[in-house]
Amino acid sequence: MRCCVCLFQQSLQCSPSKMAAGESNSRSSCLNLSNSGPLGNAPPSNSAHSSPASNRGAVGAAGGMNRSAGNSNPQSGPENGGGAESAVRSTPSAQNPPRQSVGPSGATSGAASNMTATPSSSSSSSASTASSSADASAAVAPLPSSPASVLVYREPVYNWQATKSTVKERFALAVGSAVFDAMFNGGMATTSTEIELPDVEPAAFLALLKFLYSDEVQIGPETVMTTLYTAKKYAVPALEAHCVEFLKKNLRADNAFMLLTQARLFDEPQLASLCLENIDKNTADALAAEGFTDIDLDTLMAVLERDTLGVREIRLFGAATRWAEAEAQRQQLQPTPENKRRVLGKALSLIRFPLMTIEEFAAGPAQSGILTDREVVSLFLHFTVNPKPHVEFIDRPRCCLRGKECSITRFSQVESRWGYSGTSDRIRFSVNRRIFVVGFGLYGSIHGPTDYQVNIQIIHTDSNTVLGQNDTGFSCDGTASTFRVMFKEPVEILPSVNYIACATLKGPDSHYGTKGMRKVTHEAPATGTKTCFTFCYAAGNNNGTSVEDGQIPEVIFYT
Repeated sequence: MRCCVCLFQQSLQCSPSKMAAGESNSRSSCLNLSNSGPLGNAPPSNSAHSSPASNRGAVGAAGGMNRSAGNSNPQSGPENGGGAESAVRSTPSAQNPPRQSVGPSGATSGAASNMTATPSSSSSSSASTASSSADASAAVAPLPSSPASVLVYREPVYNWQATKSTVKERFALAVGSAVFDAMFNGGMATTSTEIELPDVEPAAFLALLKFLYSDEVQIGPETVMTTLYTAKKYAVPALEAHCVEFLKKNLRADNAFMLLTQARLFDEPQLASLCLENIDKNTADALAAEGFTDIDLDTLMAVLERDTLGVREIRLFGAATRWAEAEAQRQQLQPTPENKRRVLGKALSLIRFPLMTIEEFAAGPAQSGILTDREVVSLFLHFTVNPKPHVEFIDRPRCCLRGKECSITRFSQVESRWGYSGTSDRIRFSVNRRIFVVGFGLYGSIHGPTDYQVNIQIIHTDSNTVLGQNDTGFSCDGTASTFRVMFKEPVEILPSVNYIACATLKGPDSHYGTKGMRKVTHEAPATGTKTCFTFCYAAGNNNGTSVEDGQIPEVIFYT
């Protein structure tokens, strides 16, 4: 439904309350404004004594006014800046001059006047004489019975209404929207008696008017998005802020994707960030929400590329498949595997198939028809052989944890030759606070660039339960640096509980660490929070790693 703003010269024909009451069943909703109503400010006089009601000041160029040397009784109209067909006249005389109020700083008062009166050094009390030149008369009219003044032009401030958050402040200058001010009072003000607003809902426009002229905030779940759009369109940031705050308070997992789409559309980065954080924390619920399949492709990609989603990759693939089916229908395509791949486009490459188990991949993606035969074969090889071949999909683990990645190193020196014969390197450890281990740093070859096959595990000592593992590989460059090997998912480590870190490497002799420390403390720079690791020898089948020397020099974790 469209809105219309109708301007009449003499009286207010209809009001926002009538508009809300639905009196426009047979025509578009409209708002009729009088000549001096809140949307049509009274136009300024040619006299420098008049108090303008808008931010145009007394300069003809700023207000779009035509002046001549002898024009002491101008009538405002479309051609001279009189928005809303105003009929206000100013007739200054020496006997009864119009009042001129001056603020504390000495500037002529008015709605953001662009002219500043500056007293001259002369003490004469005689009336100032108008300049004989046309330019001078266009700039300023005579000032009867006052000291000589010089009017200094100031650049108009665009959208000064945006800095005023209350009705009192806005009315002290002019109506609370720079767009309305330009529409009705600017140099190119409309001359029409009816202005159509085809893309604005009547309820949203009514909410805008109520806010502008009463500070009343009238928004709800059904109108908040249209009101936000209207507030942005007409440059009313105070109402826009109320709408965004309403959305923040009502943000839930079941509407996070819908609000994320709107936040991106309306360029609200703070709201978008909150939506993404909510999706990170409640990924499964957000993906299951009804509105998920209605999002656009760019929003889908913005979510799939995140490292902080708290859900297994197989569920992300299922959600992406549901979205692709809905999108194919929106594009009037049959939901075939080929068309699903087509509408997913680059989003398909953001699904991290290597993070799935081989069973998950075989039962789902491998049989979906969405992947090509070549992609299926390369992924099966990735799951089953070492060294693992390159695949076209991301194999970086997602971590549903927020904050900064941390790591500790337990050796203070590096030496050469640590051999491997199929036995695991193991070290027992405990911590003083809850953390999530996401990987280890391991030493690489002493013989130059080399590829290693490796299995990493974290084992609960008392129950001998494997809490997390990954069969993978890594490439080293021959230096004494450590090389990251990550788990597919974070492993929760509880305080004062014993765990075993285990790494089984297959490859040439490597560097190893010496002068190990039994206790290592990490202190967070921002908060000063300390995480203390205690290391002990892990008995049993061990390749030789101990507290003093060996492998597994680094633990990578989040707090």
